[in-house]
Order: sequence, then structure tokens, then C-alpha cells
Amino acid sequence: MTDTKIAATKVWLITGSTRGLGRALAEAVLAAGHKLVATGRDPGQLKSLVGRYGDQIRAVALDVTSEQAATGAAAEAIKAFGRLDVVANNAGYGDVCPIEDMRMAEFRAQVETNLFGVVHVTKAAIPFMREQGSGHILQFSSIGGRTGPIGRAAYAAAKWGVEGFSEVLSKEVGPLGVKVTIIEPGGFRTDFAGSSSTIREGHPEYDATVGKTARFQRGFNGKQPGDPAKAAAAVLRITGSDNPPLRLILGSEAFKAIEQNDLAKLNSDRKWKELSISTDFVLE
Repeated sequence: MTDTKIAATKVWLITGSTRGLGRALAEAVLAAGHKLVATGRDPGQLKSLVGRYGDQIRAVALDVTSEQAATGAAAEAIKAFGRLDVVANNAGYGDVCPIEDMRMAEFRAQVETNLFGVVHVTKAAIPFMREQGSGHILQFSSIGGRTGPIGRAAYAAAKWGVEGFSEVLSKEVGPLGVKVTIIEPGGFRTDFAGSSSTIREGHPEYDATVGKTARFQRGFNGKQPGDPAKAAAAVLRITGSDNPPLRLILGSEAFKAIEQNDLAKLNSDRKWKELSISTDFVLE
């Protein structure tokens, strides 16, 4: 079992705090006594948390696609609480649609939120954490950041980008005392597959692939196996560890799918190893 000591009071910043996993995490963070800058497009949706926790929380409007707004949110943590210890880049969404039928504006919008939103907030937080010599950046990716989920090309492209970005980030800021963990949830009982998503089957030729995914997603909504409160508790637990993982899978469904996917990749690489290494210069 990895180190799981309980952390001292910390200052958190969570994006997408108004609903879903972000809301569950915000509630867990506040209940544990930490201080929080809770952000969302409509901070009015955080009124109940502000009423309950008072000066322990700041509700801040944040559209993560705005670099300026991200900088302002990080600065608000310093202004309100004097430091910034944990950033949870949770804001995001994922529509279902065949690649052929998805408009480029829709594709770009998902990448702007799911990838560049993470980059904006991360870059805003790094200077403060570097100066402190400590911090923990939590990058909410997805099972779709490790697999290729049919019908979610834009979402997967962004989440795979988050994974690569975060691996590089961990190597750059790790020596400075800043930890990075990529969170990879499977299906959790939030509105991610409901009101947060647009689901389209597209051309009838995709009925057996994207159409099947769309039908499954509609039926799956509200029946997902993951418990948001338990996910929040798991995330809170690793922020109290001296040696947190670079990646944390959330949910049995996600663990099984990722394990199978990664083993299939490894087996394929090994099958084609001889051809792969044949491309080197032959040393005389």
C-alpha cells in the first residue's frame, strides 16, 4: 500500500466545481477543512457551498478557455489565502459524434476546453508553486485518455494531449517539489453522459459503431457504476501522500478496460518488434 498519511490544511483550486466530479471533490475538500477557490462558468451555482462554509471558500467565475481568466483565478487563491497547494483541472465535456459528421468548430471547442483549458490553469499555477517549492497538480483525464473510445474523437484527442502534457510537466516540475497526478475516471454517476453531452449517431453507415455507442450512452446515463463521493475521497487521499502516483485510475470498469487496452498494445509492439528495430543503421 502506498503512503496515505493525512495532509495538513491546504489551499485548493478546482475547475468545473459546479457539478459532477468537480462538485463532489469541492464538497469533500471543504468537509475535510481545506480552503477552496471553487470555479465554474456560473459561480452562482456554488451559493449553497458559500453559505455553508463562509470564508473557507471563494466562488470565482472561470471559463478555462480564457488564459487571462485562468491567471486571475490562480491569483485569487493567493490573494484570499496566501498560497496555492492543490490544483484540480476537472472542467471538461465530451460529445458523441462520428468524426465525419462533427463540425470543426465543435471539434476545436472540445479541444479548447479539455486540453487548452488544462494548459491555461496549469501555467497560471506553476509560478506560485515553484516559488513555494511545493504543490500538487491533478489533471482530470479519462479512460478515454488511455483508450480510443468510439464516437469521442475530439474528447480523446484532447485527453491524450492532457496525458502527454502532464507527463512532461511531471518531469519538469517534479525536481522543484511540485507533484503531478493524472486522474483517469471511468463511468461515474454524474451528468457527464446526460445534460453535459451532445450525442449524435451521424450517418447511418456508422450505426454499428458510433450509433451503438450513442444508444449505450443514453441507456448508461444514471446507471454508471462509479460513486462520485468515493472518487472524491480517493483523490483527497492521494493529495495527502508524499509519493502519489503519476496516474490514478478510478473505477473497476476503467481499470479493466485500461489494463486490457495496454496489454493489447504491448502484445502488438512485441509482435512487430523485429520490423521496428530493423530500421536502425547497421553498425559496421
